[in-house]
Amino acid sequence: MRAAQVSKLEGPEAVEVVEIPEPAAYPGGVVIDVHAAGVAFPDVLMTRGLYQIKPELPFVVGGEVAGIVREAPEGAHITAGDRVVALTMLGNALAEVAVTPTQMVFRLPDNVSLQAGAGILFNDLTVHFCLRNRGRLAAGETVLVHGAAGGIGTSTLRMAVALGASRVIAVVSTEEKAAVARANGATDVVLTDGWLAAVKELTGGRGVDIVLDPVGGDRFTDSIRSLAPAGRLLVVGFTAGEIPTVKVNRLLLKNVEVIGAAWGEWVMTHPGYLTEQWAEVEPLLASGKITPPKPVLYPLERAADAVASLDNRTATGKVVVTLR
Repeated sequence: MRAAQVSKLEGPEAVEVVEIPEPAAYPGGVVIDVHAAGVAFPDVLMTRGLYQIKPELPFVVGGEVAGIVREAPEGAHITAGDRVVALTMLGNALAEVAVTPTQMVFRLPDNVSLQAGAGILFNDLTVHFCLRNRGRLAAGETVLVHGAAGGIGTSTLRMAVALGASRVIAVVSTEEKAAVARANGATDVVLTDGWLAAVKELTGGRGVDIVLDPVGGDRFTDSIRSLAPAGRLLVVGFTAGEIPTVKVNRLLLKNVEVIGAAWGEWVMTHPGYLTEQWAEVEPLLASGKITPPKPVLYPLERAADAVASLDNRTATGKVVVTLR
């Protein structure tokens, strides 16, 4: 089978399309003919050996797929021929065939394409975890998201209102990305230059209830300043590269919180949580209350470019590689 593989830890440019044997089936595993696979920022870090998970070289890039079940265990909740999305949990996704445990495979609603489906699990379930579990989003609250034109950002814009928010403010760096944010459902859009003052004006000086931040860097302190009383700042990642620090006296001023939100860690330590999440998210997708993502598509031959687009921050929306 064809696969996008890393054999040298030299960044996205080291991703190569190669021919390798199909993965072997195993007890409890589902064999999937992969039509499309999602790419996420951890894939960038893994190509340099900088992520906390360091697979043995060579490894296949990616952690989420959409495709058709070729083979499933007897009595499983899915069967051969089903359209599914699945997690391979970092590695083994950008390949024509994937094998993954039954509990990480979910039937895809009929109204969602396989290409869009490949962009759902990592980002949408991360955002669901952030807003529901860690952010304790209440009906009518205001959510602000940094990097709003990226994968996590567009997922937040698509999902926040369905999960209870009344207003979703997008922070982006360019007018082009502002258009992407609006197309994905942003209530308001502000540019990074002067964003704090703009948000204060939009909210009548009150601030926002939740900030979802996958960017980090030098805007972190202003994110705390942007919070309303009892607001929550959710730390999701550091695509800006710099890991910020916080002076905890700032948390006292308006009784605000800085909260870590590591969905992957939660999934690995809470068996059954993925199934609980999908039981809530799938009906919202099927009913159209949450719109499917509109991914940026790359053919497998351009897998290196797909990963690089996250590294150089040119990606707008979820990045997906097509295999069939």
